[in-house]
Amino acid sequence: MIRYLPFLLVLALWIYAFIDCVNTPESQVRGLPKVIWVIIILLFGEVLIGPIAWLVAGKVRHPVSGDGSTPSEWHRNRSAKWVAPDDNPEFLKSLKDENKKDEALLKDWEADLRRREEELRKREAADGPEDTPPAKD
Repeated sequence: MIRYLPFLLVLALWIYAFIDCVNTPESQVRGLPKVIWVIIILLFGEVLIGPIAWLVAGKVRHPVSGDGSTPSEWHRNRSAKWVAPDDNPEFLKSLKDENKKDEALLKDWEADLRRREEELRKREAADGPEDTPPAKD
């Protein structure tokens, strides 16, 4: 089982580099066109040259900011604030609008049902009781 580990690590690096290359926007690709990088990764993946070349030289990588802030501090300091749906007045207004539409639709369905039931009663009254089978006692 352990003898397969190197093969699996090479395969994992190969797959990671390929997916990373395909998902990287063209504006962040360095040196060569993205199609060429994909071909290099696929052709030289078994010897690790292609994936390592992509990870080292193929993509613009932004250095981690050294200002010492944690991700939570960074999010707190951002100007755009996320608002929960139950605190968002636009979302609540859209719910009210949808609710009004649903109520109107329900009233239309109920009126249509009453109209159909009334038509059915009129037909049954016009047909008379002779069409109905006798009740068994």
